[in-house]
Amino acid sequence: MNIVVAIDSFKGSLSSLEAGTSIKNGIHLANPSADIHICPLADGGEGTVDALMQTLGGEKRFLQVTGPLGEQTEAQYGILSNQRTAVLETAAAAGLTLVPAEKRNPLHTTTFGIGEIIKDAISHGCRQFIVGLGGSATNDGGIGMLQALGFELLDSAGQPVPFGAKGLESITSISDRNVIPELADCQFQIACDVKNPLYGDNGCSYVFGPQKGASPAMAEKMDQWMYRYAQVVKQAYPEKAQPLFPGAGAAGGLGFAFLTFTNATLVSGIQIILEQIGAEAFIRDADLIITGEGKLDEQTAMGKAPMGIASLAKKYGKPVIAFSGCASHNARICNRYGIDAFFPILRSPCTLSEAMKKEISVQNLTDTAEQVYRLWQLCQKGL
Repeated sequence: MNIVVAIDSFKGSLSSLEAGTSIKNGIHLANPSADIHICPLADGGEGTVDALMQTLGGEKRFLQVTGPLGEQTEAQYGILSNQRTAVLETAAAAGLTLVPAEKRNPLHTTTFGIGEIIKDAISHGCRQFIVGLGGSATNDGGIGMLQALGFELLDSAGQPVPFGAKGLESITSISDRNVIPELADCQFQIACDVKNPLYGDNGCSYVFGPQKGASPAMAEKMDQWMYRYAQVVKQAYPEKAQPLFPGAGAAGGLGFAFLTFTNATLVSGIQIILEQIGAEAFIRDADLIITGEGKLDEQTAMGKAPMGIASLAKKYGKPVIAFSGCASHNARICNRYGIDAFFPILRSPCTLSEAMKKEISVQNLTDTAEQVYRLWQLCQKGL
C-alpha cells in the first residue's frame, strides 16, 4: 500500500510535518508495512518556509529587522539548496502575531522589515523569491517595504512619509533613483489566495483593516488614502500600476506594491508549494491520499491547501481522506470538491486550549488515523 500524506498545519498546535508524522505512526500501528510518503504542506501562509525547506533542503537565516511597530525583532527566512531562491513569509517581519492585541493599529504598522529580508537575501545571491502574504498586521500599501529597498516616498515638502497607513495620507511623489540595482534582476512569485483590490468596498482597508485594529472611521480614511496613493503611483508608473487587479489588496496592499514595483506574479499559494515539492509525481503513484487542516469548513473549499491536494488527486482518480481538529456543520461541502470522507480527531470532551496542546493533538491524530485506516483495510478486502 502506497500512501501520500499531505496535510496542512493545525495552526497553534501541530506543524504540517508533525501532523503528517502522527498520521504515519497511526497507520503503522494498523499496517507496519505500509509505504507512506509525507509531503509537508502550506498554502503561502504560516509554515511555507518550513514546508519548502523540509522537502527541498537549504538553510534558514535569522536576522534582526524592523518589526511591524517599528521595533527591532528577529525574523527568519529560507534560502533553498540551489542558493538562488529565497522563501519568506511576510508574517515573519510584519505579522499580526507580532503585535499585542492592545497595540494593533494599522495607521502605524509597517512592512519595512519585509524589505530588509529581501535586501539580505539579495546580498546572499538570491534572485528568485517565493513570498507568502498571509497574516500581516499592516495596511500600508507596501510603502514600508519599498522604503527599505531604496524607493523614496515623499510628501509635499520632499520629506520621507512616516511608517504605516498614516504615511499614505501625505505621499505626493515617488522616486526610484536610490533603489538597490539588483532588484531589477529579481523575480518574485507571490503566494496570494485573496482577490481583493487595493481600494473600494471590497478593498483591503474595509475588508481586512478591522482584523488589524481599524475602527470603521479609520477604515474609511485608509481607503481614501489608498485611492490617493494609487493615483500618485499611476502617475509615476502608468503602465504597471493596477490597483484594482485581483489580489492587489492582499496583505494590506502589499500585493499592489509587489506587482507595481518589482517583477512579480501573484500565484495560488498551494499551487506554488505543490509545484516546488513535486507532489504530483507522488500522488500519481499513490493508492491513497490523506490531507486535512486544523478546521474543515466552507473556507477550505475556497482553494485552501487540502483542496489543492484533493484536486490533484482527482486528476488521477485517487481516493482522498482528510483529518481535522474540528469540522463545521457545513464542512460537507468539501465532499463536493474531492475529499471523499473527513474525520475530526477529538475523541473526548475537552476545552479548546486542551485540544490544542501538542501532545493531545498528536495522540488524537495518531489514534484516529489508526482506526480510520483499519476501516480502510476492511473496505479494501470487500468486507
